[in-house]
Amino acid sequence: MTRTVLILCTGNSARSIMAEAYINQAGNGAWRAYSAGSQPTGAPNPFALSTLSEAGVSAGEARSKSWDEFAGPGAPAMDVVITVCDNAANETCPVWPGAPRTLHWPFPDPAAVDGSDADKALAFREVFAAIRAKADAFLADEAGAPDAA
Repeated sequence: MTRTVLILCTGNSARSIMAEAYINQAGNGAWRAYSAGSQPTGAPNPFALSTLSEAGVSAGEARSKSWDEFAGPGAPAMDVVITVCDNAANETCPVWPGAPRTLHWPFPDPAAVDGSDADKALAFREVFAAIRAKADAFLADEAGAPDAA
């Protein structure tokens, strides 16, 4: 049975988009990831999409969307909800009501980096590497969990 995870961030344009795409690929069908934001920007950040492409990860049909899509009738039930905002940067992390297990993975917002395109690309690559490491550990832990099917 495929398990579901919702990755939440404020803008749903960078960290949550990258985490969604990576977990969908690395989860090998055991996990279906979704992402959303409490205040979606309306479009994925181009640096997020290029970072995924460089890493050989398909972004699929990535889009920035409101978490309202996942809170109403007919929405998929979530097994896990992960917030990826960085509390240290004074960001407001969305809170997901209900019964799914919740985790917090604080990553700095690469979209907030000022500087050249090279500086921004580097920030996205660094955050994506951290997301990939955290997601790999999560998937490995979940594969060994007693309730994992």
